[in-house]
Amino acid sequence: MSLAPLLDAAPAIPLHAFAAMAAFVLGIVQFAAPKGTLPHRTLGWIWVALMAVVALSSFWIHQIRLVGPFSPIHLLSIFTLVMLPLAVWRARTHRVVAHRWTMIFLFTGALVVAGLFTLVPGRIMCRVIFGA
Repeated sequence: MSLAPLLDAAPAIPLHAFAAMAAFVLGIVQFAAPKGTLPHRTLGWIWVALMAVVALSSFWIHQIRLVGPFSPIHLLSIFTLVMLPLAVWRARTHRVVAHRWTMIFLFTGALVVAGLFTLVPGRIMCRVIFGA
């Protein structure tokens, strides 16, 4: 395992990857910790900010080009940017079940599933984890 492929990449890529890794760890903490508390809300805002960085930074990553400079993963970024404020609104209006499911789907889709696709051979994170 070596961070060299990640650190040698264009600046948007390490920003994207480190924000995603931080959001993943923080998401696990959020799922395990008590809900509705001040720490949950504070960490939740940090998680939302990290996810916004992950989604926004993806628009400067063009390793896979299917439609001009974009790929289907950019649709997930748009979806994430729409769903984040919706999830926050659901929490603030006390629609807890809808908030919970929105956050679970965002975590699962935008971090876990998308993260697994970064391990496809030839991708930077595959080289980071498994070597050349």
